[in-house]
Amino acid sequence: MNITKQDILNASILIVDDQEANVALLETLLSDAGYTNVSSTMNPTEVGSLYRKNSYDLILLDLQMPEMDGFQVMECLKVNMENDYLPVIVLTAQPGHKLRALECGAKDFISKPIDVVEVKTRIHNMLEVRLLYKKMADYNRLLEETVQERTAELRESEARFRSLTELASDWYWEQDENGKFTKVSGPVLEMLGIQVDSFSDDELDTYSTNNKELTGWNEDERKELQEIIAARQPFIDFSFSRTTPTGERNFYRVSGTPMFDHTSRFIGYRGIGIQCKEMP
Repeated sequence: MNITKQDILNASILIVDDQEANVALLETLLSDAGYTNVSSTMNPTEVGSLYRKNSYDLILLDLQMPEMDGFQVMECLKVNMENDYLPVIVLTAQPGHKLRALECGAKDFISKPIDVVEVKTRIHNMLEVRLLYKKMADYNRLLEETVQERTAELRESEARFRSLTELASDWYWEQDENGKFTKVSGPVLEMLGIQVDSFSDDELDTYSTNNKELTGWNEDERKELQEIIAARQPFIDFSFSRTTPTGERNFYRVSGTPMFDHTSRFIGYRGIGIQCKEMP
């Protein structure tokens, strides 16, 4: 995120001074230094509207002006700014005004009578910092927009995924790291004999299982599946069966994949299941 010499020379600068001679001096000085985007006003009351229109990278502001002094101009600028960065260098012949100007938000000061080397150095340094600040703000704004776009895309993708899995399977499920169901869709009670009770009204639709319903499973199959889950491995079309209280044997296939957060911490499983007419 570098700032080039040309970036600095192309920066927009506003000179605010009620003395025509001072304005002409600064305009000549800046032009000779290579600055290409310099404007001026001798009317301090219009600085606020000019800034709203042009968003100057730097304002060279005289403090002692009739009708509206530089301190009042800075207060006006604060009202018109979108952020808290006041791009102002004040010009003053009063040493006691320097500290007050900095306290009011000015970023630097130039003493009168003007020293050419001092003016060029302070303006260059100020603009370099200002342009870096703007680039950083633009980068952060772009990053935030990108994150929002990716989040929207992820949500849309997840919605499509769930829609497709619901069409291609009898039930969709998610479990947390402790094995509790957190999301379930489909007739799980009718197919598996698992009672799913909602205990939260929030957006997570969290669920828990009633272990009293978990009877009739083939324990060897359940143990094998538990070992796969304990190893945090994905599984596809894992076959298992259950004998109902009436003696009927039902067959199922289930697929699942482990889920991890951005720190690679395991947070559970998600998957789908179908009921089969017979053991595959």
